[in-house]
Amino acid sequence: MAAIGFLRGKGGRIVAITIGVSLFAFILGEALHSGSSFFRDNGQYVGEVDGDKISTADFNSKIEANNQNYKQQYRQSTISPQVASIIQSTTWNQAVNQIILDKEIDKLGLAVGVDEAKSMVSGPNPSQQIVQAFTNQQTGQFDRNQLNTFLTNFNSSKADDPIRLKWKAFLDQMEEGKKSEKYLSLINNGLYVNSLDAKDDYNAKNKLASFKYVSLDYASIPDNKVTISDDDYKNYYDEHKNEYKNKEELRSFDYVVFDASPSKEDSAAVKDQLTKLLPDFKASTNDSLFVAVNADTKMPVAFAKKGQLEPKLDTVMFNAAPGFIYGPYFSNGSYKIAKLVDSRVSPDSVKARHILLVGGPGAMAKADSIKKVIQSGAKSFADMATQFSMDKSSAVKGGDLGTFGRGAMIPVFEDAVFNGKKGDIKIVQSQYGVHLIEIEDQKGSSKVVKVAIVDKPLLPSNKTETAAHSKAQAFLASLTPGNFDAEVKKEGLIKKTATDVKGVDATLPGLDNTRDLTRWAFNKASVGDFTDEVYESGYSGIVAVLTEIKPVGILPLEVVKKQIQPAVLNIVKAKQLTDKMNGALNGAGSIDAVAQKLGAKVMSAQNIVFANPIIPGSSQENKVIGAIFGSQPNKLSKPIAGEKGVYVFVVDSFINPAPLNNALRQREQIGQALLQRSESGVLEALKDKANVKDYRAKVL
Repeated sequence: MAAIGFLRGKGGRIVAITIGVSLFAFILGEALHSGSSFFRDNGQYVGEVDGDKISTADFNSKIEANNQNYKQQYRQSTISPQVASIIQSTTWNQAVNQIILDKEIDKLGLAVGVDEAKSMVSGPNPSQQIVQAFTNQQTGQFDRNQLNTFLTNFNSSKADDPIRLKWKAFLDQMEEGKKSEKYLSLINNGLYVNSLDAKDDYNAKNKLASFKYVSLDYASIPDNKVTISDDDYKNYYDEHKNEYKNKEELRSFDYVVFDASPSKEDSAAVKDQLTKLLPDFKASTNDSLFVAVNADTKMPVAFAKKGQLEPKLDTVMFNAAPGFIYGPYFSNGSYKIAKLVDSRVSPDSVKARHILLVGGPGAMAKADSIKKVIQSGAKSFADMATQFSMDKSSAVKGGDLGTFGRGAMIPVFEDAVFNGKKGDIKIVQSQYGVHLIEIEDQKGSSKVVKVAIVDKPLLPSNKTETAAHSKAQAFLASLTPGNFDAEVKKEGLIKKTATDVKGVDATLPGLDNTRDLTRWAFNKASVGDFTDEVYESGYSGIVAVLTEIKPVGILPLEVVKKQIQPAVLNIVKAKQLTDKMNGALNGAGSIDAVAQKLGAKVMSAQNIVFANPIIPGSSQENKVIGAIFGSQPNKLSKPIAGEKGVYVFVVDSFINPAPLNNALRQREQIGQALLQRSESGVLEALKDKANVKDYRAKVL
């Protein structure tokens, strides 16, 4: 795709990749906004970073840009709520990371000079963003001719040409990315791995330990035989509380769903609607019009090759005669009837080029005049395309559209090129204007079918929806503070739990479009409150009660008490098992004697390395393996409280690896691992230090 088409014909999207996790920006022509200091605080900001506010308007434009990029990249016309939530979160991280980085870059005075900026565009080694934007789609290689053609056209463009704004925005973003690279280079250049680091890493991966051990599992003591004191909880919490630092507010709630999915009666009614259309569908002589009038989804009636139809139709239609009708049948949430309109043998792919003229009075006559000039030999098709075509993405390539199969073009265009023959020059009109088309080549041949499809979605009737809504309203009316669980049990409903919901979440497991419910949980409710109305999600009604709020910062003990209970249980059990182990160690001269006293079995482990602290058949035991590599052979250890239980061991032997002859290679490997972690690590460290305020739960 040529560069002008990339900027102008496709909405002006340019991807400028900067650094770190999710640190990139998409620029669209219609999404060029600047910040404004005239916004007021009433919902005008989605957040702020160290006092720098992120405007709602600017943030939404960036989300839309990322949405469009996703649709283009994955060829989707819509975005699911789950994906939309991910894109919003990614966009937020982009905005926060960029502000944080910009502040650090400004502190250091990092800049991109004029000569450096020019070199990034047209130098011997242009920026990766330039390479991506001017890559030849056929060869997959950077096309400097495309770049030069674009720059020539750009320099001759008018001062008010919108492409100038888009190009400036692209260059600005590219230079911002370069500054970020410089910042990271400063940090990465400060990373150093010495020979001692290399030796330690080498030994950790290659020194072998063989040992015997006896263990008493925590599972040997039933949980109900253990009493946990408040001090046990507090001691564990005080030691580990930094592990329970909440970066954003989370809320949990219980809820019940009142399903209003279509009933059997609803299904029969929709199927009957289509059955009544069958006689008229069979008699129709204008199937495109019939579909436009009667179908819910106005699918174009176009030829399709084998495999392009949905599976229920694919086999049937390729073995039927024109006029055959299939259905009603159910597929993808709708009942459908399908008619085979035509079948024929057609090329598999076509190579073509075109000249697009804006529709209106005179467009057809102009196309005919251009056609005659081309056929006379006075000018080539490519020359006329460059001069007259409004499709700039193909005009710079002489109108070339490449080789494409069925389904790549709009129906009227597709019919012209697949139903003609090599060398034909045709004129057709579409919703985009008038096309002058030359068929350059046709390859292959296979059977294709034209199928008209009329669909009716299966939706719940008013009766079904009213019944579910009434049941939900009655349940809501029965609620009083504290009786949610009792009413759920009384009505025979199924209670579900949404745990640690974020303020911007828009879905729950099995439910889409629950954004309004999330807003209620964050903006209206306190713990113990039930919903102020029945919230809808698809065909379902939801009633909920807020059960927990986890604020930003280190969570208090009472909030994490249930979460840490298993670990605290093991600590209390470890004390009991350690006393038992010490009793067995008293007077014991060998690991076998310890095992005999405990009624346990001596286990062996061979060739264990420090870097992989797993005891075969047991678990990952960092403390135990660490203690082993710090012990002397043939000496009974003290009890070690591990992850699975309490251990006593004796080291049989250590086998040291061969001397490290290539410390440089080992240092390089460690250095590469550090570099891979440094980019995301720097951003996380800066983000932890910054004062980030997130208002999205209240604004979006």
